[in-house]
Amino acid sequence: MSNRLRSALSAALTALACLLLPFGALSAWAAYGLADTGRYVTTMAPLAENPYVRAAIADSVGAGIVHAVDVGPLEGTVTHFVQDAVHSFTRTEAFRAAWDTANRATHEAVLHALRSDPDTSNRQGSYGSYGGEGAVTIDLAPVTAQVKRQLTLDRVPLANHIPIAHTEVAVLPAQDLVPLRKGFRVLEVAGFWLPVTAGALAVAGIALAVRRRRAITATALGTALGGALLGVALVIARHFTLADLPPGVSAPAAGAVYDALTATLRTVSWLLLALGLAVALGMWLTDRYGRAGRLRRASAVPGPAPVRQPTRARV
Repeated sequence: MSNRLRSALSAALTALACLLLPFGALSAWAAYGLADTGRYVTTMAPLAENPYVRAAIADSVGAGIVHAVDVGPLEGTVTHFVQDAVHSFTRTEAFRAAWDTANRATHEAVLHALRSDPDTSNRQGSYGSYGGEGAVTIDLAPVTAQVKRQLTLDRVPLANHIPIAHTEVAVLPAQDLVPLRKGFRVLEVAGFWLPVTAGALAVAGIALAVRRRRAITATALGTALGGALLGVALVIARHFTLADLPPGVSAPAAGAVYDALTATLRTVSWLLLALGLAVALGMWLTDRYGRAGRLRRASAVPGPAPVRQPTRARV
């Protein structure tokens, strides 16, 4: 194989590896991060302390309770007590436990909907449920029951008349299940094979290169560029996600959820950027100092002694 052909194949393999790397990181994050219930609950747990998330949940639950009770002329008083009680409840350990339970049940219901046969699927939990081709929903009744209990203990008027209705909020609409199910199955496969393929292509590109030091530098710079593009894509996706929220959804709360879910992916993008730049810088420094050392050694080697011409005696 000629050197020109080797260089062309090496460049093509290196470029393809660097192109696949950010997609591999994204698919691995989706397949092994978002798809793991334990990791998901651990990621979402700190949001129970986030003031924007607590305020959004308190406003939603409080409005639902007031709407369900016919309080007549006492509406203003009851609304005030209900809002205070719900906001106080979001600062308790019981709320944090309910938050974790709700996230776990909802996540399990979503995974069950994405992985199972739609004709035989039927799953219900204390918070999340999924049945067949129906939507995946989260039930706010357990939270309402705990708030009602607290209001009754505080002797709020008409608190014992609050109905514990099973208010189901759709987290995954039925019409989105079919395309999401297909996409999720692709991600589960790509989450393993894309990073492996990117690594194999990078190794093959370096092995084929005529100048391997240059190939390693190019691979490192491509890795850094992929990490930077991944970070930019996350910022752009956050902007469009918050700009396309349904009416009544708190943008700060949604932003906090987005940031929590993508924290690992942002860390990966920074690691790729830092690792790529560090390797490229290391290759440049070793090449520069290697050349300087070779020049010093060459100048220190004594050359052959000059040949002296014999002198002739003058007559």
